Amino acid sequence: MNAYQELLCRVTDVRGIRAAMLVSEEDGLVVAESLSEGVDGAAVAALAASLTLRIRRSAASAGHSAPAVVQMRAERGALLTLQAGDGLLVVAIADREANLGLARLELRVAASRLHA
Repeated sequence: MNAYQELLCRVTDVRGIRAAMLVSEEDGLVVAESLSEGVDGAAVAALAASLTLRIRRSAASAGHSAPAVVQMRAERGALLTLQAGDGLLVVAIADREANLGLARLELRVAASRLHA
């Protein structure tokens, strides 16, 4: 297991987190992943990168700073993204019962360790 996967496994160890990925912010390609069965990592990565970019542009257009964490909730869960520097996003897919606070914390830990 490489260092990226170790960081992602910490995220997926959080109850209710089905997947964690490092994604290229620019093109939405997966750099590293830790996925549960049935998760289409490539599709989620592309969506996460695109939506995060649009949200950041919208915030800038409104005169606001870029959000630290983007969290999108749906009926059956949530998608969380956090900028990790060097053009990467840390992305997590959570089910309805996930501890999102702990997931955000682990995303921050993963992002900070990528800078180290």
